[in-house]
Amino acid sequence: MRHLNAGRKLSRSSSHRKAMLRNMVTSLIMHERIQTTDAKAKELRRWVDRMITLGKKQTVAARRRARAYVRTDEAVSKLFAEVAPRFANRPGGYTRIIKVAQRHGDAAPMSIIELTERAAPATPEKAAS
Repeated sequence: MRHLNAGRKLSRSSSHRKAMLRNMVTSLIMHERIQTTDAKAKELRRWVDRMITLGKKQTVAARRRARAYVRTDEAVSKLFAEVAPRFANRPGGYTRIIKVAQRHGDAAPMSIIELTERAAPATPEKAAS
């Protein structure tokens, strides 16, 4: 029986799985949208939601806990300064998974995982004429 065994193994050792998910969390925070397989996206959602919840607390202890999981100081700064304040009034559900297609090499189902409230894209200013 699998009682109390949460999470997917993703056909990797525990150290490889942890490193991969930490890298993916960092990438999602920095780019706000990444493409990966369905299983990885579903597992990644758990960790990203936890990091955004830590970011909403805005305490030194929360920042240290986030830094212990997220790879770069730049990503932690963005998490606490830009990403988490966007979700201040949202009680959860910070990510969305969009199924895309199958990968050509092995027909693995692919998905795009993104933050539900993304930053507005920078629009180029038009020259006044």
